Amino acid sequence: MNYWPLLGVLVVVLGFVLRFNPVVVVVSAGLVSGLLAGMSLPDLLSLLGTSFVSNRALLLFVFTLPTIGLLERAGLREHAIQWISTWTRLTLTRLLVAYLGVRQVLSMLGLIDVAGHAQTVRPLLAPMSTSAATKDHGRPLDSQELQRVHALGAATDNVGRFFGEDVFLAFGAVLLIQGFYAEHGISLEPLQIALWALPTAIAAFVIHAVRIQVFERGLRRRLAASAEADDAGS
Repeated sequence: MNYWPLLGVLVVVLGFVLRFNPVVVVVSAGLVSGLLAGMSLPDLLSLLGTSFVSNRALLLFVFTLPTIGLLERAGLREHAIQWISTWTRLTLTRLLVAYLGVRQVLSMLGLIDVAGHAQTVRPLLAPMSTSAATKDHGRPLDSQELQRVHALGAATDNVGRFFGEDVFLAFGAVLLIQGFYAEHGISLEPLQIALWALPTAIAAFVIHAVRIQVFERGLRRRLAASAEADDAGS
């Protein structure tokens, strides 16, 4: 057993401890491990290039965070709150149910990463939900209620994605189910599996929509009780 390639792990540890550039550290560790494993330099460079090309789609996620950070610095959250305040008939329930429907439909079409926690929930849905709840109930939310509203928005995104993507024909879970049945002599087309997932997606939409409505009613009661307590104390 050749343990020398494990020195690449030491290179990674030392590089991060000394706060070197992460890209330089990782590439250097790969070169060290590859050379100590007996690979030639041309083969090692070819492997690095192939790995980079095959995983280049991951750069889209890397670019998401600084882009959202720049938008928030430019006032994205404030604009979202101001925009929602102009919708006089928009309530928290209507906002989250509409987002749930859009998220599910996009997931059914395979557009899973168009929305998400980093892309839409934190910079857009969270402040919009806060604004809708505040506007509808006439008073600002305390820290605990604010966290509950944000958690409900995140849960709405999760439900919309996970119960919508099963309807997409090329989703990995659909193909996994097809392969499992094929191993046991049952031939199923991906379309058949996706159609059977549709009733579950509809049920998830209805159940979560009811949960959102129940949450808003509870929020209304809690805010009313808090207002009465404040009036009694004053």
